[in-house]
Amino acid sequence: MSAAPPTAASSPAPLLELRGISKTFPGVKALDDVSFAIYPGEVHMLLGENGAGKSSLMKILCGATSADAGEFYFKGDKVAIASTADAQKLGIAVIFQEFSLVPFLDIAQNIYLGREPKGSFPGTIDRRRILADAKRVLDSIGFDIDPSVIVDTLGVAQQQMVEIAKAISQNARILVMDEPTAALSDREAELLFALIGRLKADGVAIVYISHRMAEVFALGDRITVLRDGRRIDDLRPADVTPDQLVRMMVGRNIDMTYPRHFAEAPGELLLQVKGLSSTTGISDINIEVRRGEIVGLCGLVGSGRTEVARAIFGADPVAEGEIVFDGRPISGEPDIAARRGIALIPESRKSEGLALLRSVGDNLVVSALKKLFPSGLYDPRGAQRTADGLIRQLRIATPTARQTVGLLSGGNQQKVVIGKWLAAGAKLFIFDEPTRGIDVGAKSEIFALIDRLVAEGAAALMISSEQIEICHVCDRAYVMRDGRIAGHLSRSELTEENIVRLGMHDE
Repeated sequence: MSAAPPTAASSPAPLLELRGISKTFPGVKALDDVSFAIYPGEVHMLLGENGAGKSSLMKILCGATSADAGEFYFKGDKVAIASTADAQKLGIAVIFQEFSLVPFLDIAQNIYLGREPKGSFPGTIDRRRILADAKRVLDSIGFDIDPSVIVDTLGVAQQQMVEIAKAISQNARILVMDEPTAALSDREAELLFALIGRLKADGVAIVYISHRMAEVFALGDRITVLRDGRRIDDLRPADVTPDQLVRMMVGRNIDMTYPRHFAEAPGELLLQVKGLSSTTGISDINIEVRRGEIVGLCGLVGSGRTEVARAIFGADPVAEGEIVFDGRPISGEPDIAARRGIALIPESRKSEGLALLRSVGDNLVVSALKKLFPSGLYDPRGAQRTADGLIRQLRIATPTARQTVGLLSGGNQQKVVIGKWLAAGAKLFIFDEPTRGIDVGAKSEIFALIDRLVAEGAAALMISSEQIEICHVCDRAYVMRDGRIAGHLSRSELTEENIVRLGMHDE
């Protein structure tokens, strides 16, 4: 079906129209005859499960990947989008969920990479101008930071803001945002939403990919739903409910409340953190986690949650304090923690959780090699059986265990990261933003999996920026502020209001 322009600001014709787009990857039909229209001055929500074809469609839109079939029309005229240069000429810019920044260049260099102003002498760059231009762009999106800061020193949320500034600097007329708030604090998200409002008023068309229903209905002018590479429907937010959208996305009913049986009587103490401090900025951290419970670790982005997780896992050095795991002190490198039974599912799965050029099967068994093959002799058939079992258990969408893991969607990659620790038989699972960029169907599956793990005697420490997840899933939670534990909330005290109160500077 073809949708009419959703707002008065929209023109009667699409700014850009994709007709009959199809794309096949080895063993996977990513897109099947998908048509998609984008109007000026609208926020067009693109929804679907991980693997539904959203990212493939956006890569074709920006010229990063070529379509096998289909046509493109810009302001009614047929055009070709065969490269990123073609897309940029049409004013198309994309902020991908996985960042495309050069880590050891500074913010200004990343924003204007390939578009640097020339200096007074041949072959030089006007450093003063590039810093000034970058500062103006950063100020326009409310990001107060020195543009000469090296990107590798930034947190995930800050890197996301640099990506947004990079896209805005290109004066895009069509801006694609893939889960832009996944790593942003509430305040940063509010700044982004205000920016989106200004862009809409200027006639910019925004394609917004999100798994957060609140954003879909608060920001969206129109919604397109994809499932299994096909377009299911194109409709307005006023004509649909969240439950109806979920059914369109997954083809089945999904319980979005994440129900679980909370631990009435947790088991023995598994993890005890006493007075932990690190050079990364955390200090005097005291945490306890028992078998059979899910403990939340929450607070604003930058409060030190990830740093606590990395210190427990041995990825960051401990300056003071003690970590006792399963009755014995533990210290050292991540391999020691892993052998003792601690698993870390990191926030940045691509850079820290996966070997992207290896197969799904290799990634699933890599953490369990000593457990699976204690004799030291590798059994390919045994590894294959383990990988195939995990693929079925976690419903990983891959044609085969031999598929390169880097070709999977973000949600399925996250399942692989979790799966490798299942194979290793970990006792304590530290989940750092486990549902970042994950669709609602996969979220329910992951939370059911976490619940099953703790019901079988494991324990979980879960970091999440989505307070509703902490409240619905965790037995209790610690709230962080400025690198310290600001408070502990029991199950009866665990509300979004209490999390915000403890996490804010002004109580």
